Amino acid sequence: MSMTLQPHSLIELPEDLDRDRLPRHVAVIMDGNGRWAKQRNLPRIMGHQRGVDTLKDLLRCCKDWGIEALTAYAFSTENWGRPLPEVDFLMTLFERVLRRELAEMVAEGVQIHFVGDLACLPNSLQAEIERAMTATANNQKIKFVVATNYGGRREIIHACRSIAAQVKAGRLDPADIDEVLFERHLYTGGLPDPDLLIRTSGEMRVSNFLLWQVAYSEIYVTKTLWPDFDRAAFHEALRDYQQRQRRFGRV
Repeated sequence: MSMTLQPHSLIELPEDLDRDRLPRHVAVIMDGNGRWAKQRNLPRIMGHQRGVDTLKDLLRCCKDWGIEALTAYAFSTENWGRPLPEVDFLMTLFERVLRRELAEMVAEGVQIHFVGDLACLPNSLQAEIERAMTATANNQKIKFVVATNYGGRREIIHACRSIAAQVKAGRLDPADIDEVLFERHLYTGGLPDPDLLIRTSGEMRVSNFLLWQVAYSEIYVTKTLWPDFDRAAFHEALRDYQQRQRRFGRV
């Protein structure tokens, strides 16, 4: 899979965007790969392959435009219910892409993190994930978070169990439990909450993604299918974001 930019792709930050008001952290629900393939009478796996190219270019775009972090919803805890050949293909695709793209991510300063219940993934994929996170641990240009076998409800339960174990062991007073402490026990501990959540394909739901973290995220939904979500589409999302007033419950 070679990543090809569209002719109208925007390389520099568009002049109508305020660099000082860009989101620090963007999260994306990458929906529509299967529908994109179906519209072209292609196998679903072709949509997933094209979606990888889209994600790669979005990551580079975020880095070029000065956005600090990008989190992508790659595989949910519910996705195991898809047909087995598709699940097997996705696991192999993740592993192959990691192996192929690692040198480039190191060179471009990408710090990659995987969040989710990673112990359930194939052993070979777990090894590639560990290798990638170790190799990029000191990179500083952009944080790239890949949510794999991730579910927001499972994440919250995991945090509750971790905190409960500390209370039971006498290492934590329940009165000391607050939002800051709770966030440290989430998979995303240490990462700022997303300022902007983008969902492609027009579906109006968060699909068990970052349930705690998106409490005050701005949500942008586009009917564009994920494989077609290029830099011009991202520009439109950012322009919409910058037209909003973020009050966080205040007047």
